[in-house]
Amino acid sequence: PRTPGIRHLKRPINDHLHRGRAYLPLTFARKGQHLGGRNNSGRITVRHRGGGAKRRIRIIDFHRNAPGRHTVERIEYDPGRTAHIALLTNNETGEKSYIIAAQGMRAGETVESFRAGIPDKLIESLGGSTDAGMVAAKTAWRGNCLPLRMVPTGTLVYNVGLKKGGKAQLCRSAGTFAMVIGSPGNAEKRGELKTLGEKEEEGGQQQGQEASREEVRERDAGGKEEDEGGTKKKKNGKLNGYDLYVAVRLKSGEVRKIHRDACATIGTASNSNYNRRQLGKAGRSRWLGIRPTVRGVAMNASDHPHGGGRGKSKGNVQPVSIWGTLAKGGYKTRKKRNVNQFVMEARPRNINQPSKKAAGKKEQKKAKAKGKAKGKGKN
Repeated sequence: PRTPGIRHLKRPINDHLHRGRAYLPLTFARKGQHLGGRNNSGRITVRHRGGGAKRRIRIIDFHRNAPGRHTVERIEYDPGRTAHIALLTNNETGEKSYIIAAQGMRAGETVESFRAGIPDKLIESLGGSTDAGMVAAKTAWRGNCLPLRMVPTGTLVYNVGLKKGGKAQLCRSAGTFAMVIGSPGNAEKRGELKTLGEKEEEGGQQQGQEASREEVRERDAGGKEEDEGGTKKKKNGKLNGYDLYVAVRLKSGEVRKIHRDACATIGTASNSNYNRRQLGKAGRSRWLGIRPTVRGVAMNASDHPHGGGRGKSKGNVQPVSIWGTLAKGGYKTRKKRNVNQFVMEARPRNINQPSKKAAGKKEQKKAKAKGKAKGKGKN
């Protein structure tokens, strides 16, 4: 390394990124938008923000409603997000738009959105067949935007929407993805998944037990279903309550049911090595608009509950924030009754923390060791 700042610098190699300016008609200047962590009255509401290089905010198309083929002009860096973005050009109209690039996407590729439906040309090329497998073979390609009902089970997706006709809201940051599991109705019939509400009603009993046969019979008694284009429909034209949703496993491990007409993009969000970067020096953080974080112990008593005193001492108090709330556990913020009905399986928590039984056994071993040491000392 030529300088100390480069000695510890680690960043992913992205030789494929565009080196020029952004497409200016799809950007606007970042001026006055909560700069320096201030709100509309000028008070600091978010600490450790301020300064940094000037930015332009890129307008990203999270809806992908425009049908037809789009050509990827180039892949660009976006200072406002961790993933890279792709500049698209509509092959018919020539209109340009930005989307979040998929991992491995390069300039010259062609992507398409099927939110408006399957084109007639595609159905004609399949011989008039609307078989789900044949349609997926033509549509489920990297960078294509599809309704969740058209995505094959086991496919990795990103830019996942939550509502019918809504924009992408989940899995938008670098390297994130979700996996389509399938119909939650079928999964619950097999006993693989249950809603959080059902789990709470069981009162802590074993999770994932099979649904009773009577419930399955009642659920299926509403009328025989027909397969039309890979989706289950009733004869009266209405979908089952279970078939309205698709089960999706998120990156956190949470399984959530999402409307079948919500959008999803095939692939993984780009820049997957973002979490392995190392800035290398304090100045690079300042360029990004991140100000220093001062420890409470290093402050005066008037500035922080841990401040003051002689030497390195926090005054024999519990670790707290600058406002006095407990910083390391004990301060609960979640409401027990506020259950999200769309969460079928909660994300795993406290994986790396020892259980209470394990902690109790450790304490018992320590107590025994102390007792033996005292006995030896008396002898």
